[in-house]
Amino acid sequence: MSDHYQTLANRVELRHKVERSEFLGLAFPCASEEEFFVALSQIGKKYFDATHHCWAFRLLSNRQRSSDAGEPAGTAGKPILSAIEGADVFDVAIVVVRWFGGVKLGTGGLSRAYRGTAAETLRRGEIVERFLYDTIRVEVPFESISAIYRLINPPHVKLIDESFGEKNVFTIDVRRSRTAEVEAALAQRRLTFSRATPP
Repeated sequence: MSDHYQTLANRVELRHKVERSEFLGLAFPCASEEEFFVALSQIGKKYFDATHHCWAFRLLSNRQRSSDAGEPAGTAGKPILSAIEGADVFDVAIVVVRWFGGVKLGTGGLSRAYRGTAAETLRRGEIVERFLYDTIRVEVPFESISAIYRLINPPHVKLIDESFGEKNVFTIDVRRSRTAEVEAALAQRRLTFSRATPP
């Protein structure tokens, strides 16, 4: 995987009707299964009167899951997940809440309604790019401090922390695609450094 991906900036909602059934799409950033199931529980309590709470999520860790939540198999969870995949976003979850309006949509109609609701909800959100970083701690003598500052180049190289004393220690986040290049530059300057995150 490359060192960047797209995700939702914030939570977004969409409510509409399909053949008298009401659908509410809720899309939000989500970084773990635990975080998702806490949110799902809250949604279930808030919209307790709904007929179904169908959902899907796709995490950067390549973990993805979906649920039809009582709808016919394959008509809700997978279409919602398909909308997330179609938008090429990660660390995103969508819950589509449905209030049955008395008209059966059939399996094809249900699939289109759930995928359409999920896709349109995502379209209304702000998609942002996120980078994957390696964290590097560098010990810097006073005469080399300006060299470290020259390396800082957000969003590619970000200064996270700096402490001055007997040893001056700088903590920087480096885009993974540039880690080797930055480490080579540090080594060339004979600076002591260590990577705080696994390669």
